[in-house]
Amino acid sequence: MTHRCNVCHAVYVRKAFLERHLMTHIQPNTNRSKRKFECHVCQAVFSKVSGLKVHLRIHTGEKPYKCTVCDAAFITMGNLKIHVRKHTGEKPYKCDMCNSAFTTSTNLKLHIRTHTGEKPFKCSICNAAFSETYNLKCHIRTHTGEKPYKCTSCCAAFCDLGSLKKHKKSHSGERPHKCTMCGAAFSRLEHLREHIRMHTGEKPYKCTICDVKFSRKHHLKTHLKFHTGEKPYKCTVCGEAFVLTQGLKRHMITHTGARALRVHMRVHTGEKPYKCMVCSACFAQGTNLRTHLKTHGVPKR
Repeated sequence: MTHRCNVCHAVYVRKAFLERHLMTHIQPNTNRSKRKFECHVCQAVFSKVSGLKVHLRIHTGEKPYKCTVCDAAFITMGNLKIHVRKHTGEKPYKCDMCNSAFTTSTNLKLHIRTHTGEKPFKCSICNAAFSETYNLKCHIRTHTGEKPYKCTSCCAAFCDLGSLKKHKKSHSGERPHKCTMCGAAFSRLEHLREHIRMHTGEKPYKCTICDVKFSRKHHLKTHLKFHTGEKPYKCTVCGEAFVLTQGLKRHMITHTGARALRVHMRVHTGEKPYKCMVCSACFAQGTNLRTHLKTHGVPKR
């Protein structure tokens, strides 16, 4: 394998030789007090030649600092030291407000924001704020529609890598999170936590308008739409809007003329497609569900 210089196209058999050669293309400022060293590959500028040397490894791919425990390799000694802490369990950066500890000062800084509530990174479109830049980048994709993380097993795509990893478990069948009360298993930890609330009866998500409580956060979000009047799901035929997708689906049947027969057939099939978002009750007709929801204090749509 050979390594080619991007400036003069000279070829070398080793990355180290190429790195030394690239230094010959450096053109430092003649004024020593303002001397700067420029990368001729990407035009990045450094105040010290040592900084440029480290930077050039990004282009050459050289990673001279290798972990003795696993096969990981790094561009700088500092990155290697941080990595080694994963093996040793060392967490030298401790939070003064709680007992949490971290391997890097950056992670500690991000953690402290959970105590202070600081969210310095703001969305220029909707004013949503975040504690770290990565979360802001992922959020902006909800406005642009960009979903760069694609599943190789199906056509699903996601705004962030974490969501893709969670999705992949649905293909693998992996369910590592098990309920100690009934043995039910889940692919995601948050699903297990929601399930456990069925056993405990805990409902931590409370409506600030009418005091109704929910075991799941998305149930509260749906409930709040009844108060705000938000109806994001619109019929493409007549323009009528609905709070839930289920409401839109039921409505669409009225345009096909088959609704009465479909409802009647449920008497024979036992199908009960209308599920209560507060408890586990199911109903064959939407009107029965709406009557049931009143027992939970859910206002009529």
